[in-house]
Amino acid sequence: MKDKIAQSFENLFGSSPILAFAPGRINLIGEHTDYQDGLVFPAAVAQGIWVAIQKNNLPTCRIYSEDYSEEFVFDINSFSPKKGHWANYTMGMVAQFQQAGYKLEGFDLVFGGNIPASGLSSSAALSVAVGTALSALFKLEISQKSIVLYAQKSEHLFAGVKCGIMDPYASAFGKANHALLLDCRTNKHIEVAVDFMSHSLLLVNSKVKHNLADSAYNKRRESCEESVKILQSIYPDATTLRDIPVEDLAKVQQTLPNELFLKAKHVITEIERVNLASKALNESDLISFGALLKESHKSLSKDFEVSCVELDFLAEKSWKLPGVIGSRMMGGGFGGCTINLISNESLETFQTEIHTAYKEKFGIDADFIPVTLSEGARILS
Repeated sequence: MKDKIAQSFENLFGSSPILAFAPGRINLIGEHTDYQDGLVFPAAVAQGIWVAIQKNNLPTCRIYSEDYSEEFVFDINSFSPKKGHWANYTMGMVAQFQQAGYKLEGFDLVFGGNIPASGLSSSAALSVAVGTALSALFKLEISQKSIVLYAQKSEHLFAGVKCGIMDPYASAFGKANHALLLDCRTNKHIEVAVDFMSHSLLLVNSKVKHNLADSAYNKRRESCEESVKILQSIYPDATTLRDIPVEDLAKVQQTLPNELFLKAKHVITEIERVNLASKALNESDLISFGALLKESHKSLSKDFEVSCVELDFLAEKSWKLPGVIGSRMMGGGFGGCTINLISNESLETFQTEIHTAYKEKFGIDADFIPVTLSEGARILS
């Protein structure tokens, strides 16, 4: 893909570009904890977005999407979001750099990637890749942390997506054979070495995305905020559910209405599961790690209610198959992927069993995506 993007740039614009890459990401465990200042446990993957870029001595920026086979041009000094357009991710990063006081000139850019499915955060990878490329092109020496924050704000303002910090953070800071124990309150992380030994991570793409995802996300977020307001009567210093000790769940249950309690319970216990999962991987305890994946799925499905029949089917079927250490839904919910830790000798049987069962149940051919924990964003040339 790298050579294809470079060649496409030279064919279109007739010069030699700088090449940058930013990966997609998975989240091992820790869903719907980020907006409560909680812990998440992401890692960069090998799949990602490549960007080729060079100055063009023009007042305009010419960007070309290899995936859409489409060019878009905007004035470097006068542009605004274009609803639903892929160019927003580049324009948003340019706007963030300019608002921070960096001087940019016209440039040409080509991008493309091999991120195969929803759930690996291609938008964050694109934003981080563009930011990394712009910093190198104009010799700005912008820190990774700043690029992450610009990428997040760019998506808020130009793409209209109120994303958390995890996706661009993992894309920027990823490290091969490591996951990042990321604290969403401090925006700091600890690198956790991961050795799956004779096992591999495999995503199963359900190929469904139910329409209620956005409205349900907003409702879940609101319920968490409402729970905090009520719990401040007994925890006056609490600002988010992150501040409620997992040992106090019985007290929380007595204080909150049941519907709110179940949502709060998920967040409080999921934060604890992230802590336990990082310790399990530190100790190469894959059995405990797999059990935490299963607990996480049950909590997301039954308490937080962000799963769907397809994801539940994939996870519950996986739990019964030989060689499966753990499986759960990954991401915001109502579709997307499950993440599975499977012994290498069982991978082929697993895919056959899941493909057949899922096809018989839903009439859908599931996709299987192997992932490895890989390096974060970088300049390639």
